[in-house]
Amino acid sequence: MANMELTKKGDVYVLTLTNGANANTLTSDVAAEYNAALDELEAAQGNTALVVTSSDPKYWCNGINLDWLITQPPDYFPSFASLLDRLYLRFALLDMPTIGCLTGHTYAGGALLATTFDFRLMRADKGFFCFPEVNIKIPFTPVMHRILELLPDRHALAELLLTGRRVGGAEALSMQIVSAVYPLEELLPKAMELAGELAQKDRQTYTTIKRGFRHFLVGL
Repeated sequence: MANMELTKKGDVYVLTLTNGANANTLTSDVAAEYNAALDELEAAQGNTALVVTSSDPKYWCNGINLDWLITQPPDYFPSFASLLDRLYLRFALLDMPTIGCLTGHTYAGGALLATTFDFRLMRADKGFFCFPEVNIKIPFTPVMHRILELLPDRHALAELLLTGRRVGGAEALSMQIVSAVYPLEELLPKAMELAGELAQKDRQTYTTIKRGFRHFLVGL
């Protein structure tokens, strides 16, 4: 795959975003690669967990590639938004533990993707988490609003959505956006440590509990 690499280390799958030159932004081709990775993960047997990280220390994912988007037909965006909706739901309901290892900037559609994970670990010293949609004039879809409800602090969520303000690691932790923050050199090892622990859980039981907790995502 041109934009990411799926590997397995012990019991843990690692999806590494490798297009840091383009800030790991989202296009239809990138979405297709995510879906191909999800196909492989869903077909995997046995107890496991997933870590999604980036090979770039500056960018985890900066959302939709706006330069690419403006080259598409004027009526293309609704179908692309629907494509992203389906991708976010697949990650949110994936039948294994999921951990976002946020190595750098996590913006817009990238922040939504990170929100789908069960746990998020963020770099402590650099990088921002941000929902800038109010500033770039791209509203959320109903499905995206359901995804956003996974963040536990509604006051913090409202502030982020309505101001478009960016927050660093320490503030993201205080707002319960992330589970923990670490220096860059510790971030991936800590994510792998947590994933290794979660990979020992019975996959079917974990999935049943997770999907039960997130039942509103599919309108049950």
